[in-house]
Amino acid sequence: MQAETLLYTLKSENNWQPDFEYLESLDTSKIKIMWLNYPHMPTGTDLNEKIFDRLIQWAKKNNILLVNDNPYSFILNDNPLSILSVEGAKEVALELNSLSKSFNMAGWRVGMVCGKSEFISNVLKVKSNMDSGMFLGLQKGAIEALNLDQEWFSSLNAIYEKRRKLVYKLAEKLGCDCSLNTSGLFVWAKIRADINSEEFIDKLLYEHSIFITPGTVFGSKGEGYVRFSLCASEELINKAIERVS
Repeated sequence: MQAETLLYTLKSENNWQPDFEYLESLDTSKIKIMWLNYPHMPTGTDLNEKIFDRLIQWAKKNNILLVNDNPYSFILNDNPLSILSVEGAKEVALELNSLSKSFNMAGWRVGMVCGKSEFISNVLKVKSNMDSGMFLGLQKGAIEALNLDQEWFSSLNAIYEKRRKLVYKLAEKLGCDCSLNTSGLFVWAKIRADINSEEFIDKLLYEHSIFITPGTVFGSKGEGYVRFSLCASEELINKAIERVS
């Protein structure tokens, strides 16, 4: 069995959120799944309950399964929201999450899928033919992580918040306009209009030995943007600021 991917565009003028006028115009007779990612990567945009509710009603009307990838829910986010917390979502939605981001377990490949049993059983039919389970040591590490209290997130977010403030300072020195009030491990920023994204990052790399990611690697609307990572230490970010000062 094969499937064809149908892309939908997120635009800055719509705050990187689904365009319902476009969704309503689609022929949905053959569409089975809609993939979502909120808080969004790379822009850090959040969705509120009203947008989720509208998506759920659209999915119900068109018999489409929504799958929201939500690994940044606890990173620099004062109001974590699961699509499954919205009324009616369990009938049309699954949610994915990962310990990679929230618990600094990148590379351990520990994640989860949540939803009603009918949907989960269909996932298991596929997954049971892909692997035979996870190494026990990783499972025990995941259990310890999931037993951590709120203090873990508070201390981790305090570190990321310091880094984000420094990245804002770096971005300002580079003439970039940052997206504020966002979530996740990255800062999405608009660059000057007189240069494209790849030229901008090449110039920064060759002249100052600093690498940031061009927005073009994230899709058709990424031109004119770059993405800064908060995974670098304060020391490294301050060093970058010094190099461009």
